[in-house]
Amino acid sequence: MMPPTDVKDRHVANRQGAVFALVDMVLVVISMGVIKQAGATFPAIQLVFFRAVVGILLIAPLIWRYRIEVFNTQQVKGHVGRVLCGTVALCCNYAATAALPLTLVTVIGFTRPFVILGLAAAMLGERILRRHWISSVICFVSVLFIVKPGSMSWDWGLLAALGMVLFGSLSVVQTRRLTGEHAVVLMVFHALGLAILTAIPAALVWVPPGLSDLPAFLIIGMLAQVGQFCFLRSHQLAEASILAPLSYVVIVFSSVADYLYFGIVPTLSLIIGCLAIVSAALIGTQVGSLRR
Repeated sequence: MMPPTDVKDRHVANRQGAVFALVDMVLVVISMGVIKQAGATFPAIQLVFFRAVVGILLIAPLIWRYRIEVFNTQQVKGHVGRVLCGTVALCCNYAATAALPLTLVTVIGFTRPFVILGLAAAMLGERILRRHWISSVICFVSVLFIVKPGSMSWDWGLLAALGMVLFGSLSVVQTRRLTGEHAVVLMVFHALGLAILTAIPAALVWVPPGLSDLPAFLIIGMLAQVGQFCFLRSHQLAEASILAPLSYVVIVFSSVADYLYFGIVPTLSLIIGCLAIVSAALIGTQVGSLRR
């Protein structure tokens, strides 16, 4: 599916892409809760490998259904680049999480929309409106207001977090370049590439799972695939300038999950920051304004 060029159709596509992005955020929060429990027993790289394997099994019928599109793709280099960037970003994510406080990793991760906006403008030629830059800045400042990160020293964990941002942004931009490909084709290449690239590292730290662990692996794999489909559709439909500020809303979902499942009461700064994030996201995702 090619991105729409008509103004009215583009507005509709941006709205649809925003909905897919919100669904993806909800699934990510749920999946992270399951991963947090499983991570107490299994190494992170093993969970990543299981995520890929389960994902392949779940989309096997789709692989057969779209086998012609999968094996006759004309954008192999683009897929390889996207898979490599995505795999490196995911590995950096786990490495940074292991070495740094979670709040610090979260703050660094929320700088990715800025990188995406810049890369989309430079590599894709997308026009970034002033209000999109403003809404992204408001969102980022709001995140800093919430977590109040202290001083930091440079180490390999921080470098891994920066790598997570860079390679994750490159993966997103590469996804935008593959707008002509079916979402299933993107999912297949990602699942296969992730499994291949993590197989050997996972084997080196392998912890034998029991039958009682299988449901968690299935949930992780299933949510990852459904979430990735929503993620891909959102970036195929909506412009990066629309999705960038909207991505900050995930901190609101995470706060709700913390309160419901872990009894963590939101602080005043969290409430104020979340309200600012939602307001800025609405400004950034508003389409069809009067001046148009």
